[in-house]
Amino acid sequence: MSVANRSRSTQLRRIVPGISVLRTYKREWFRHDLVAGLVLTTLLVPQGMAYAGLAGLPPETGLYTTAAALLAYALFGPSRILVVGPDSTLAPIVFATLVAVAGTGADPARAMALAGALAILMGLICIAAGFAKLGIVAELLSKPVRLGFLNGVALIIIAGQLPKLVGFASQSASVPRELWSFAKGLAAGDALLSTTVIGLASLAIIVGCRHWAPRVPGVALAVVGSIAAVGLLDLQRRGVVAVGTTPHGFPRLALPNVSTRDLGNLIVDATGLAFLALADTSPVSRALALKRGDHVDSSHEMVAIGASNIAAGLFHGFPVSGSASRTAVAETNGARTQLTGVIGSAAILAILVFANDLMSNLAIATLAAILISAAFVLADLPTLAWLAKVSRVELALSLVTTIGVAWLGPMRGLGVAVALSVIDFLRRAWRPHSAVLGRIINRKGYHDLARHPDAVLAPGLVLFRFDAPLFFANADHFAQEIRAAIDDRPEPIRWVVLAAEPITDIDTTAAEMLGSLLDELDSRSVTLVVAEMKGRVKDRLRLYGLADRIGEQSLYPTIGSAMKAYYHAVGLANPADDDAVGP
Repeated sequence: MSVANRSRSTQLRRIVPGISVLRTYKREWFRHDLVAGLVLTTLLVPQGMAYAGLAGLPPETGLYTTAAALLAYALFGPSRILVVGPDSTLAPIVFATLVAVAGTGADPARAMALAGALAILMGLICIAAGFAKLGIVAELLSKPVRLGFLNGVALIIIAGQLPKLVGFASQSASVPRELWSFAKGLAAGDALLSTTVIGLASLAIIVGCRHWAPRVPGVALAVVGSIAAVGLLDLQRRGVVAVGTTPHGFPRLALPNVSTRDLGNLIVDATGLAFLALADTSPVSRALALKRGDHVDSSHEMVAIGASNIAAGLFHGFPVSGSASRTAVAETNGARTQLTGVIGSAAILAILVFANDLMSNLAIATLAAILISAAFVLADLPTLAWLAKVSRVELALSLVTTIGVAWLGPMRGLGVAVALSVIDFLRRAWRPHSAVLGRIINRKGYHDLARHPDAVLAPGLVLFRFDAPLFFANADHFAQEIRAAIDDRPEPIRWVVLAAEPITDIDTTAAEMLGSLLDELDSRSVTLVVAEMKGRVKDRLRLYGLADRIGEQSLYPTIGSAMKAYYHAVGLANPADDDAVGP
C-alpha cells in the first residue's frame, strides 16, 4: 500500500472508528456484546416510546430514532460503549419547538417531518462545530447552572406526565399552570381508578427495583406487567389508554417534507439542542474513556452525535444525545464495543418487522411512570443541599435557573442557563481575590496578610498579588485595590511590587488602566515593578508599550529578586533570600 493510500486509510479509520473496531474485534467479545445488547433492548424500546410521547410524537418514532441513532454512532462514535438515543433532557425542548412552529394539536405527519428536520439541522450544526474544534462549548454551563437546568426539566416532565399517570389529559404552557390543571382535574374526579392503579404500580416497580434490587430491570418488569394486565383484564374497556399497534416495518430513508420557512424557524432551537446534547454527552463519554484508559476528543464526539442525529432525522426520528443511564446498563451487562448498540438496533428492527403489535397493550400510564422515574434520576436534590452549605450564591444561580426553565419553558430556560453561567463567570472574574503579602518570622515565603495578620510588611513597600487575568470587568477594581493597599499603610510608600504569576492575560481596557495607574503612581512618587509575570503576558505589555514605561529592568523574574532590588535601592538590609509565596 502506498504512503498516500495508507494515510487515507488512517484518516478514514479516525473519522469512522467503527472500521477499526471491526478490524480488531475479538471473538470472545461477542458473547458479552450480545447479552448486553439484548438486555439493553428491554430498556430501549419502552424508553424510546416514552420519550417520543414526551416530544409530542407517535410512539413508533422513538423506535425509529433509537435504531437509526445506534447504528450511526456505532460507525462514527469514538466511545466504545456509549449508548445514544432519545433523551429526557432534549424531548421537552423538541415538544416546545414543535408547538411553537406547528401549534398544538398539529397533524402527526407534520410533527414528524418537523422533528426530523430539527434532528438533521442539529446534526449538521454538531458536525460543523466538531470540525471547527468547538467541543469546548460543552463547558459553557457551570455545574450549579446545569444542575438548575436539569432540575427544571425534571419538573417539566413530572408536571406534564402526572395527568397521564392517572388517566386524563392536561396541556399547559408552564409547570405552575400544569400543576394547577392537574389539581383541578383531581378535584373534579377526572382520574380513572384502573389507569391510576396501573400508573402507580408501574412507578412503584421501577423506583423500587432501582433502590432495592438494582440488578432487576424495573422498566422491563413494569412494561411486561402493564401489557399483561391490560390484555388479560381487558382494561381498555375500562378506559385505560394503550399504545396500540405500531406501523409494520421501518420507514424509508427520506428528507423531511418541510419548507425553507420551517427550517428558519427551527435553526435557533436546533443550535440550542446541539449545545445541550454535547453538554449531556461529553461528560459521560470522557468518564467512560478515563475508566477504560482511552482518550475521547470532544470535537470528534460532536461529529458522532451529529451523524446520529442526521440518521435519526432521515428515518422519521427526532433529536438524540448520549444517555448515561442506558450506557450504565450496557456497561453493567458486559458490553465491550459498539456492537452492543448494533444488536440493540437489530432487535428493535426485528420487533418492528415481526412483532409490531408486541407493545399494543402497553398502557400510556406506564410510559408516564417511566418518564416520571427518569425525572427522579434527572433531579439532583442532594447536590442542591450541598450547594446550600458551601455557596449560597451558586445555590441562588441554580434555583433561578430551575425557576426559569419551569416557568419559561426548556428552550428559553436554556438561554437563561447560558446567560447565568456567563454572569457567574464574570462575577468571579469581576471581583477576584487579591492579597497584600508579607513575611512570617521563621517561615519561608510571602503570605496573605488577611490570613496571617502577624505577617511582617517591608517598610515603604506594598507587595500585591491579583489572582485573575486583567480585563475590562476587573480593571478598575485592580486599580482601586492598589490604591487601598497604599492608603492603608501609615508610612509613605516608595515601591509597589506586583506579584503577577496568577495574571494570565491583559486586555486593552486593562492596559489603558495600567497606563493611567502608572501616571497616578508617578505623581505620588511611587514606583511600580512587576515580578513573576508569564512570558506571554510580558509580550502583551510590550505590545501595549507598557514594558517601556515600567522599564524592562523592572520586570523581575522572581519576587525575591524584586525585593532584593528594592532593599538595595533604599539602602536597607534584605531580611530574606527565598522566593516562595504562601497562601
